[in-house]
Amino acid sequence: MYSRVYIEITNICNMHCSFCHGHHRTLKQMSLPEFSHILDQLKGTTKYIYYHLMGEPLTHPDLPAFLKLAKERGFHSVITTNGTLLDRRGEELLGSGVHKISVSVHSFEQDDRDGHERYLRKVADFAHKASKAGIIVVLRFWNRDHDEGRNDRAEQILRELLPGDWIENTRGVRVREKLHLEWGDRFEWPDEGAPVQGEEVFCHGMRDQFGILCDGTVVPCCLDSEGVIALGNVFREELSDILNSPRANAMKKGFERRQASEELCRRCGYAQRFV
Repeated sequence: MYSRVYIEITNICNMHCSFCHGHHRTLKQMSLPEFSHILDQLKGTTKYIYYHLMGEPLTHPDLPAFLKLAKERGFHSVITTNGTLLDRRGEELLGSGVHKISVSVHSFEQDDRDGHERYLRKVADFAHKASKAGIIVVLRFWNRDHDEGRNDRAEQILRELLPGDWIENTRGVRVREKLHLEWGDRFEWPDEGAPVQGEEVFCHGMRDQFGILCDGTVVPCCLDSEGVIALGNVFREELSDILNSPRANAMKKGFERRQASEELCRRCGYAQRFV
């Protein structure tokens, strides 16, 4: 049983954030029948579905139908969003059975001061409603040392907008029940042209998680934005066969020895966090 599976319901995004690797694949939105097929394949494989690799899930017009179908099939849905569309589509999420929503607040690290504050007010308004509705909300600041002082100001604004205990912990701040701030460092995405990050490599990809791109390509983790490590295609093959293929098993065994069987993994800055 995998702890999570990433499903890229769209690779289209409404922003061009400085921290994001981006991709050069054909733009596509997954259809509801395709999503339903994937859920059938995932039965008994995981309980938690994360709606991203690339792309902004709130740009998908059928997102409420996806969430409804996942809930009916017994899956817990987790959304990661840049937060820019929460004022337009947030209400759809409140009664959808979503388990958790992570907002990448660092998406607006380069916006003007007034625009940044409007964005934070939009995010805070949704975070207040969603956490009160029983949804876990995590406001992520994964840009430490790249924020040019904005994070301190953002936290000050959020403290004014979100009443709570604001208790610091090892990962950030617990504002109140179901509502958290999370701090993190910016990391280097894996890229075929990036330097080798280290001799030892460990990752949870193919051990606790894997991803499915919007065209059905199965990849080992949510950071393979270009589908370089294409293990198979869930629309043409059985998922169980893909997950037990020689290439997938080589990745698992390699990580057990702190080695990478794939060249892309040797060039992943995020994987070095686990070494």
